[in-house]
Amino acid sequence: MTRQRAAELDLSENELVIARDQLDALHDELYVLSCAVDDAKRDLAAPGRRSAKELRELVDWLIEAAEALQARNLL
Repeated sequence: MTRQRAAELDLSENELVIARDQLDALHDELYVLSCAVDDAKRDLAAPGRRSAKELRELVDWLIEAAEALQARNLL
């Protein structure tokens, strides 16, 4: 059915159709992950030692942001 619909829309093998709300949600999740990575880089580059609690919070923030993308069914 998917291939038939793609043919109807005259889409090439490298093109796809995605609902605007799904694309917006994907962009939002990528933005959150990007912010988490930027925060981690900044926090780790700052002078001084990090407590185990601070490092745990940093890792939790990264995991939370990444899991949103991991859970997304992109296929």
